[in-house]
Amino acid sequence: MKILMISALAIMLCTTACKKSKSTAIVEPILPDAELKTKVLASGLAYPWEIIYGPDQQLWITERGGKISRINPQTGVVTLLHTISEVVATGEGGLLGMVLAPNFTTNPWVYVVYDYGTGNNYREKVVRFTYGNGTLSSAITIIDQIPASSVHNGSRLMISADQKLFISTGDASNAPNAQNINSLSGKILRLNLDGSIPTDNPMANNPVWSFGHRNPQGLIQVGDKIYASEHGPNNDDEVNLILKGRNYGWPNVEGFCNLPAEQSFCAANNVVEPLFAWTPTIATSSLTYYNSDYIPQWKNTLLLLSLKGTKLTQLSLNTSGDKITEAKDFLFNQFGRLRAICQSPEGRLYITTSNGGDDKIIEIAK
Repeated sequence: MKILMISALAIMLCTTACKKSKSTAIVEPILPDAELKTKVLASGLAYPWEIIYGPDQQLWITERGGKISRINPQTGVVTLLHTISEVVATGEGGLLGMVLAPNFTTNPWVYVVYDYGTGNNYREKVVRFTYGNGTLSSAITIIDQIPASSVHNGSRLMISADQKLFISTGDASNAPNAQNINSLSGKILRLNLDGSIPTDNPMANNPVWSFGHRNPQGLIQVGDKIYASEHGPNNDDEVNLILKGRNYGWPNVEGFCNLPAEQSFCAANNVVEPLFAWTPTIATSSLTYYNSDYIPQWKNTLLLLSLKGTKLTQLSLNTSGDKITEAKDFLFNQFGRLRAICQSPEGRLYITTSNGGDDKIIEIAK
């Protein structure tokens, strides 16, 4: 399926240029955005939540019901690796994020986060498996007793350049806990790869790296910076620059500090405002950084998926990486709700849908 995306901004600027007066300097023509080709690589999946391009040149995915599989990107063949029987998929809960250890050949570790239990005992945990001979074994619990709910569970995993495990957690339907630094809810957590707490965390003997989050579902490192995407309530979905030990405001602040009560709270609590916010909300999900020449129009930009928004959004950063200067939308209403994204070494992209029943893996090429 071939689609040519021309941003509304480009059209608007071109129209303006065409109406210039005789004294206006000639404006250089604006190049069209990337011409993309998409194809369905695999189908018949049930709420795939994470997708990773592995060091074995295979796509690794999780499905919310508890399955971990690999997909051959050449053939689309799906091979089940493991089903976690402990997973309980309640509402938006279940098997969620996954990350592979960077030195996978030496330490073939697979980290996953999932929800289990029932009722008031519904909880979330991060577990590390060891991969070998086409299976996952030797499960080790890295962190447990993260509150879970039928909504607002996070939970994206990321391993940073300094070999730390980052975990985004939602407020699990208890908004005040996002401001409680002794709760694991509504946070971005930071651990060593064995589950111990790093000595340079902002609070002693505490896994909390940042707090005041509602439901962050995207997490990516770019150089020395970490970005997260987060679901707002009925307004102010966000992309944030994550800073050590800082407060991101929820539930006292929604989006920017622009209301009188929010301004007071922000001033008193050193709140970080988002880089970008969407109202109406688009249900921000997975976030990645595109660093390839394969699609040159996207190089060195953030790519964000959305569920309710049913689109891929390109977010351009300034040179220092602390501002988003432009947002462009692609794939709008092409595949429905979009959940997870990853990039191959060549620069192709793979995204998962989250429509339920017959979800798909879509390959994006040029």
